[in-house]
Amino acid sequence: MGKARTDWPESERLVDVELDESLARTPSPDIDHERRVAIYDLLQDNRFTVTGRGPGPYKLRLSIVDKKLVFDISRENGAPVLAIGLALSPFRRVVRDYFMLCETYNEAVRSAAPSRIETIDMARRGLHNEGTELLRERLKGKVETDFTTARRLFTLVSVLYWRG
Repeated sequence: MGKARTDWPESERLVDVELDESLARTPSPDIDHERRVAIYDLLQDNRFTVTGRGPGPYKLRLSIVDKKLVFDISRENGAPVLAIGLALSPFRRVVRDYFMLCETYNEAVRSAAPSRIETIDMARRGLHNEGTELLRERLKGKVETDFTTARRLFTLVSVLYWRG
């Protein structure tokens, strides 16, 4: 990990992010690349505050347990802060459509005309933004993030959902 580029105070940051690696499905190289980039970018620049639970910095472990997306948040020293369980069903359509467009985009990059790639990428980014807003809404009152942080978290939620 390099030095963070953010202006957010250390008390409003994630310093470690982990995905549950025990899930059955192995990601494709493209999906694994998305996961690695999202984690790297997230740790470089994020704003993450747990409402009413005192300052961070925080560690986050994302998993799926009993058909719930679980945000297991702890302090940098490992002391538990909060576990948030969110129903997966509200994310189902947007994640499915997002990954379908990601696969289409990755195929298009290999052989399609630039105008086709741009059209697919615009649709993919639109779905990503929709998923980001959904995640922010579901976390409202529990966790506060900026849009960029939530966007990277949605990428990780999508990878985790796809694997689970």
